[in-house]
Amino acid sequence: MKDYPTPPFPEQQQPMPGRTDQMQPRPDHGEESYRGSGKLQGLKAVITGADSGIGRAVALAFAREGADVLISYLDEHEEAEETRRLVEEAGRKAVVLPGDIQHAAHCRAIIDRAVSELGGIDILVNNAAHQQTFQDISEIPEEEWELTFRVNIHAMFYLAKAAVPHMKPGSSIINTTSINADKPSPELLAYATTKGAIHNFTAGLAQLLAEKGIRVNCVAPGPVWTPLIPSTMPPEKVRTFGQQSPMKRPGQPAELATAYVMLADPLSSYTSGATIAVNGGTPML
Repeated sequence: MKDYPTPPFPEQQQPMPGRTDQMQPRPDHGEESYRGSGKLQGLKAVITGADSGIGRAVALAFAREGADVLISYLDEHEEAEETRRLVEEAGRKAVVLPGDIQHAAHCRAIIDRAVSELGGIDILVNNAAHQQTFQDISEIPEEEWELTFRVNIHAMFYLAKAAVPHMKPGSSIINTTSINADKPSPELLAYATTKGAIHNFTAGLAQLLAEKGIRVNCVAPGPVWTPLIPSTMPPEKVRTFGQQSPMKRPGQPAELATAYVMLADPLSSYTSGATIAVNGGTPML
C-alpha cells in the first residue's frame, strides 16, 4: 500500500481556482501508479473539470483504460494542457475545450464537440464544481448562491439532456457528489446543498434512463487534496485538511479514479442509481 501525505501540511493559500504545481505536497493523479487493462477500450468520454484534481485523475485513468477523452474546463489552460499530455501519452485522443458550464449553450457545445471530434459519447462525467467558504449566512452574496447552483447542478442537467440523445445502450453518466450530501459542512452551505441535489438528481435520472439502457451513478468523495482546497479555504484549515477522516489524511485524486472506472465499465451493467463513497472510512448512512 502506498504511503500518502498526512497533515499537518504547510499553510498555503492561492487565488481561485488554484494551481496544481503550487500545492505542497503536490497531488497524485496516478501518473506513476495507474495501470490500465482495457476496461474502456474504444469508448468516448466527456469529463468536466478535467484540468486538475479528480477530473485529471479520471481522464488519465480512462485514457489508460482505452478511452478517448474530451477535457472540459473553465480557463485553466496550462492545467488542461497537462491533462491533454497525459491522455495523449496513453495513446488516446484528447480534445480540450475551455468555457463556462453554467451556461446551457456551452454545455450543448461540449456535447456537440465530443460527437464531431470523438465520434460519439459513451461516458459523461459531471465533475466540475464551485465552492466557497462562509462563516455566516449573512456573508453569502445572492450571486454566489446562484453561481454555485448553476455550476454544480444546473450544468449537470444541461449536459445530460444534450448527451442522452447521442448515447447508446450501455452508456454511463457519472456525477460527482460529496460526503457533504450526507454530512453538510455549515461553512460550505451553498456547495453542500447542491451536492444533496446531485444525489437526488442521480437517483431520479437513473430511473428515467433505465429503459434506454443508460446507467447513472455518482461518486461521493470525502476530503480530497485538489487545487480547490488552498484556493477556497483559510490557510489554518488547509494545514489540517483531511485530519478529521478515520484515515487521518485527505484522499489523493488517484485514489478516486478507480471508482469512476468501475462505474464507467460496461461490465458494471446492473449498477445504476448507486452512490460510491470514497472518503477514508467516514460512514455515509
